[in-house]
Amino acid sequence: MIQFEEFVLDNGLKVVVHHDDSAETAVLNLIYNVGSRDEDEEVTGFAHLFEHLMFGGSKNIEEFDIELQRVGGENNAFTSPDVTNYYVTVPKDNLETAFWLESDRMLSLSFEDNVLEVQRKVVIEEFKQRYLNQPYGDVWLLLRPVAYQDHSYKWATIGKEIKHIEDATMDQVKAFFNKHYKPNNAVLVVGGNVSIDEVKKLANKYFGPIEQGKISEKNIPEEKTQTERRFLEVEREVPQDALYMAFHMPAKNDPNYYSSDLLSDIIGRGESSRLHKKLVDEDKVFSELGAYVMGSFDPGLLVISGKINEDFTLKEAEEKVWFVINQLKKEGLEENELQKVKNQVSSSHGFGQIDLLERCIGLAYGAIMNHTNLINEENGYFEKVTEEEVVTKAQEILTESNVSVLYYKSVNK
Repeated sequence: MIQFEEFVLDNGLKVVVHHDDSAETAVLNLIYNVGSRDEDEEVTGFAHLFEHLMFGGSKNIEEFDIELQRVGGENNAFTSPDVTNYYVTVPKDNLETAFWLESDRMLSLSFEDNVLEVQRKVVIEEFKQRYLNQPYGDVWLLLRPVAYQDHSYKWATIGKEIKHIEDATMDQVKAFFNKHYKPNNAVLVVGGNVSIDEVKKLANKYFGPIEQGKISEKNIPEEKTQTERRFLEVEREVPQDALYMAFHMPAKNDPNYYSSDLLSDIIGRGESSRLHKKLVDEDKVFSELGAYVMGSFDPGLLVISGKINEDFTLKEAEEKVWFVINQLKKEGLEENELQKVKNQVSSSHGFGQIDLLERCIGLAYGAIMNHTNLINEENGYFEKVTEEEVVTKAQEILTESNVSVLYYKSVNK
């Protein structure tokens, strides 16, 4: 059981405190309720751009990293379609410095032209290296707009296209920051050998003076129910053909999420899963094959993906996947099959709570969804899932009318 306490500052910043007297370091994790789903379709990539801009300094310091390193601290950040998360690890005695630095960039981020130009170049280079010039790198640039017709999940976190970042103006950057980077649109988690009184004092001192923003209700288009198979085929210079199949599934806060997640584990988690045993080990159709869920705050995707051996076509490989799916839907689960994946989930959950930083990030995710105790309750939700619920979800989700398929064909084959 992960213990925590919560309080809210007058400006709306929610603060979660996790005490661990065995920790030699302290963690300060700040999560903002903004991701790529909050962008305008004509101006994308800003959530990820800000992940970089936040390290460019403020009106008071030239570079965030240098000041943090002086007190023995480390930091990093990540952006998803749903959130942007920043975390700092420091020696316990230097926790106040972390508070100062993190609050300083929320209050007075630098908007110097040279900072924007430097980070613009970094993001553009990342776009090219990770998404355009890497084998299979553009898969989600291609598949997202096939799977999503309405919702803003239809573009990748990096952005819809490089041009949006190339053309980003300082006025657009300032507007995005002022709209989303406010205390009442964030959750601060502090973990380590810290007390609630100490954290209250520091939070009020450093974050308390920051004015709250006018945070409007999210106006994200709801994805309409898919009614027919969607398909895209592309050719690329890659070593093997690859198959991607994306199925719409419930959101993270939907009670049916957990049966859908376990369904993905049964068909495609690890070497003992149905897809791997049948199509990798036995039939040798794929060299690698698996399934996973996106874990999205809004209705997301269950994805099956794999690399195909040269003796099989993409069409044949897809037909083999459907055979395994339909067998599960028709015959149900094998004895102890569900309990096996529940045990895997429980084990992963336990390992994920060993590290202080991972605990703090887990608390932050729950808190930003207004369910801080999710970190303690989630394993129980998985345990309650029945075999009937998993099979029902398979019959509802894994259908031809709910699939978006990408044939990623090798020109070298």
